[in-house]
Amino acid sequence: MKEITNPIIADIRQALIDSTDLAVLTSSARYHKEGEAPKVYGVRTGEVSKIAKEGLKQIKHQPKQEILELCEELWQAGYLEESIVACIWAESLHKQYEPADFKVLDRWVHNYLNNWADTDTLCNHTIGNFVMMYPEYIAELKKWAKSDKRFVRRAAAVTLIIPARKGMFLKDIFEIADILLLDTDDLVQKGYGWMLKAASEAHQQAVFDYVMSKREVMPRTAFRYAIEKMPADLRAEAMKK
Repeated sequence: MKEITNPIIADIRQALIDSTDLAVLTSSARYHKEGEAPKVYGVRTGEVSKIAKEGLKQIKHQPKQEILELCEELWQAGYLEESIVACIWAESLHKQYEPADFKVLDRWVHNYLNNWADTDTLCNHTIGNFVMMYPEYIAELKKWAKSDKRFVRRAAAVTLIIPARKGMFLKDIFEIADILLLDTDDLVQKGYGWMLKAASEAHQQAVFDYVMSKREVMPRTAFRYAIEKMPADLRAEAMKK
């Protein structure tokens, strides 16, 4: 028996189909490596956000659990734009987050992330907000950093981008960077380099000292990301042979 799609999900999918841009569809493969390109409708990011917010108006009064179930249905489809809608809807619930919700977020990270775009969209704000509310769950990020899945490892780092910019969790950031330090995957290297760069906005000297202490072994990709926002004199010192 064919499963009946929730009407709001059907509306979202139709809106995405109606908003397909052939130029976006054609160019999307350039932004992802071979073998990791997600399914896409080919909709511009701003339009996806608009569609998500219009849909949110229809569901915002529903219980949190029902909205999370709708998000789950969107994730299961495997389309990048649907995952972005799911992230926007989940983020809208942040004032209602409670510790038990981590199980849902953890399942999404392990089961659905298959490219850098949905990884960063989910982790930067949705999960980033969660760990700012419940810092004890940073211990779970350190487990993610040891995963055999590349996007779970990236998730461990990019979840802390927003907290890092706020000057939070520096000790944990360095611990996660230590775990990921020798990772051979360039998307993981970019992820933890970005995390260190974000942390340098509030803790410039501490991050500089950390990066310099790891300079001999840190992959150049991560190294360059980490020092990118530092003053020219510090960057020059870091790049000296």
